[in-house]
Order: sequence, then structure tokens, then C-alpha cells
Amino acid sequence: MGRGDGSGRVVSPDDADDSGTRILHVDMDAFYASVEVLDDPSLRGKPLIVGGVEGRGVVASASYEARRFGVRAAMSVGQALRLCPSVIVVVPHFERYAALSRQVMDIFHEITPLVEPLSIDEAFLDVSGARRLWGSPGTIAVMLRRRVREQTGLTCSVGVASTKHVAKIASTLSKPDGLLIVSHADTQAFLAARPVRALWGVGPKAAEALEGRGIRLVADVLASPRHVLERALGAATGERVWQLAHGIDPREVDTVHVEKSVGHEETFLEDVSDAIVLRSELRRLSDRVAARLRDGQWEAQTIALKLRYADFTTVSRSVTLPEATNVGQRIGDVAIELLAQLPLDQPVRLVGVRGERLRSTSGGMLALWDDDAEWRAVDEALDGARARFGKAAVTRASILGARRDVNALPTNPRLPPEH
Repeated sequence: MGRGDGSGRVVSPDDADDSGTRILHVDMDAFYASVEVLDDPSLRGKPLIVGGVEGRGVVASASYEARRFGVRAAMSVGQALRLCPSVIVVVPHFERYAALSRQVMDIFHEITPLVEPLSIDEAFLDVSGARRLWGSPGTIAVMLRRRVREQTGLTCSVGVASTKHVAKIASTLSKPDGLLIVSHADTQAFLAARPVRALWGVGPKAAEALEGRGIRLVADVLASPRHVLERALGAATGERVWQLAHGIDPREVDTVHVEKSVGHEETFLEDVSDAIVLRSELRRLSDRVAARLRDGQWEAQTIALKLRYADFTTVSRSVTLPEATNVGQRIGDVAIELLAQLPLDQPVRLVGVRGERLRSTSGGMLALWDDDAEWRAVDEALDGARARFGKAAVTRASILGARRDVNALPTNPRLPPEH
């Protein structure tokens, strides 16, 4: 795989063979950082991170100039500053990222209706039905990259292959601003040269289990009996890895995306010891999670709390509710109850709230008695006010005051559906 800083970049020649392909994986390049450069061209060519200020936040995105110093997303800003003292830290502007993401997704839908958004900055496209209108998959990929650049000023990397799995690997290898096409006939040879960590579902532990048996490349997987893989990884994972190594991936592009969770977390400017302050911040986060659930027309059956102490120990607790909810008061009550189960024997650096096991609010049966009816009415009024006057127009009195957080981006940002 590429090293993440663009140094391992592999791209296809103009006359690359795209026979047997139909899937495109499109990934925007260092999306948040690239948007900041787009809005402030003086940042171009400089090491840049999007994240919290004063070294306490988490890196949400890093430019390729910063990545060459070892800076990566999800590391602390403090660590990024140590690796690259000259790096420029920019606070995130999520609404701007969301607006450009919407524009990019619209471009995808102009080419094919078969679009599966994976996150705010990447998607799978099935272009098998678009060939007569736009040309071969490779031609479509070239056109798509040109349209994205011309209409948004941003660059993207595209992998073209016969399966989703191989298209994803190809787009990663081609970053930044590249196109890599893997024909159906070349699939097995392409995969054989990759490290086992490139295979979908092979995380650090699975990779260690395989590498400990001398299985380091996909070629080694191809040479290994199935029972060896199953003994190392378990029956289900071993079978999946064997299939992927052989280029077998039956997954289709799914235009009906089912969210797995919606969450928000924040890192404090200063570690917090006061339980009252923590409860207040959990209210703030719970209201934001609830608003995103309502925007997406979801309810959460499970509510989870994440807590990171000053020594970076991270713990989580969750509870499954009798009835799913998207009511801010209810989510906040549960989060605070979960907080009460955890010791506060040292200050807290980060808190997060997440709604899991989501289900659609449309088509569900109404309960005969709604314990949250009054709070639901309050949320509806708040949603209306925020839609008219902005998201910061109305908030709880208990959470008024100076911001205590340095990062307030969603933990898994996706766009709400169009209404």
C-alpha cells in the first residue's frame, strides 16, 4: 500500500486496460485540509493540519506536506507539533466541508445513480449502466476527476476495478490526485504483490497472526491452505481473507446506506475534574447527537459514553434502551447515568457520546404513551429555530459560556439526506 504521504503513489498510463471493470472508488485527497487550502491559497504547499488548537486536540486531517513528517489523522495535535514544529494548525469548519461534499456527491450522481457514499469524502460508484452514455469505466474515471477539479477546485483519487475491494486498494495506492485501473485479468497478480494488511478486514491483530506464520504478502495467502488461515484467524475471517486474496468480492454498490452509529466527542482545552462540568458537556454532546439523528431520520437503540482520562486511558460504557430515541434530553440522561458508573479519580481529557443500533423513524408504529412527548416537542421547536437562525441560535442555558473543547467534529461525519 501507499505510505499515506504520497511517496508510494502508483498510477495508470493513459492507455491502461479497463476490461472487465465496473466499480469506481473515489476518495477526496486530504479532504478537510484541501478545503482549507482552497479557501486560503496562502496555505498551499505548506504542512497543515485541521484540528484543535494549543496542542490538545486531535488531527482530523493532514496535508500531504505534513504527512511527510509522519503526521497522521487521529494523532494528537501535540504529537503532530513535535513531529513537525512548523505545521500550521487550522480549526475545522465542518459546515463548509459538508457543503463541498454535497457538491461532489451531486457530480457522482450526474454520472450514475448507483452511488454508495462511505463517508463525507469517499464513495463507490457502479458505472456498468453508464457505459453507453459516457464510455468505458476508465474514460468515466478520467471525466469524473476532471469535473470534480473544475467544479470544486479539489482533487480526488480514483480506483477502477471489477470489485469494490480492489477498487478501494487501487484508489489508496494512487493518492494523491491519481487514477489506478486494475483490469479483471490483472486482478490476482495485482493483489498478490500487496501486503496482507491491505486486505479488507485484516487489522493489526489479524496481520500479526498471519505474519507470525510467515504470511506477509497476499501471494503467501494464495499459497496457504485454507485450514492454515482459519487456524490463524478463525473460520469466518479466514474464509473471507481467502476469498478476497483470490479476487472474490460479491458485494454490490448499495445505494441505501444504513448508518451504524452517530457520535460526537470533544477534547478539552484543560483537563476537567468537576463532575458538574462533565455533565454539562455531556448535555451539549447529546443534543448534537440527537440533532444529527433527527436530521438523518434515525433513532438510536443504544447509547454509548466514551471517556479519556488525563493519562490517556480510554474507557467506554453503553446501555441498550427499551425504546429507540432521538430526543436530546433522553440521550443526555443516559450519558450522565453512564458517567456515574465511572470513577473520576483523575481529570478527564476527552468525552464522547454516540448513538448506536440505529433504525429509521419512518414507518415505525407510534407508542400508545410517549414519556418523552414534551421533550420531543422542545426538540422540534429548537430544530425549527436553528433552521431559521442558525445552529448556534438556541442552546441550553446550562451549557452557555466559553467553549471548553478544542475539537467538536462528529466522530463519523456523514451528510444528512436531502429532504
